[in-house]
Amino acid sequence: MLPLIIEPETLADHLQDENLLIIDLCRPGTYMRMHIPGAIHVEPAELISGVQPATGKLPGLDKLEALFNRIGYLPEKQVVAYDDEGGGWAGRFIWTLDVIGHRKSSYLNGGLVAWATAKHPMTTQIPEIRETRTNLTVDTSCIATKEHVLASIGDPETIVWDARSAEEYSGVKVTSKRNGHIPGAINLDWLEVMDHDRQLRIRNDITELLKARGITADKSIITHCQTHHRSGLTYLIGKSLGYSIQAYDGSWTEWSNDPETPIET
Repeated sequence: MLPLIIEPETLADHLQDENLLIIDLCRPGTYMRMHIPGAIHVEPAELISGVQPATGKLPGLDKLEALFNRIGYLPEKQVVAYDDEGGGWAGRFIWTLDVIGHRKSSYLNGGLVAWATAKHPMTTQIPEIRETRTNLTVDTSCIATKEHVLASIGDPETIVWDARSAEEYSGVKVTSKRNGHIPGAINLDWLEVMDHDRQLRIRNDITELLKARGITADKSIITHCQTHHRSGLTYLIGKSLGYSIQAYDGSWTEWSNDPETPIET
């Protein structure tokens, strides 16, 4: 089994493994121009419910099964996910794998940017997919609901990690009817956790950065953004460090649209 975070060299050494399922979460145009050999494209829209007001919430079981059947998923597969943006959608996909109880998942550190920079092979060939029939179940242990988040306010053992920008967190940038942040939440923008000098890989000093912001391994962590896209990466990072972490998939769209939820600015 491959580790959760893998480098391009590791994936290149395993490209011929029959048990490997590579998932591309890049923009469709990018996928058509270039992708890792054997990679199957997944649209981000397939990972979300799309239902207002909390469009980023987990889709229903029927939609999830349609997705995983389409890509030829089997529980024994080693799944490797990548994107071209630093890990948001790839992290969201790995969270989705956790939700269905899959235990063999990896993130390609730096995604397509790191892969291309290292001059590993790429193709325009669309792989043949042998569709499967899956009967999925949902493991809610990695999902934080609005009620979980409400209960965490004032709890010294729980940290809410807001992965949005500082402007969104403060309420200066208007993205919803109500703006600001969940009371007590710690803001660390998802863009700050990737190394822009190393092809968008996760920062080597990520543990120290999190500790400096008060996000530590001795706490339970709930992470969110606007729609649980950017917090796909922050969830992945917490998971990779062995932290007790959940993702609030309702995220700010759900929180801000409920007139009863408290907000700080």
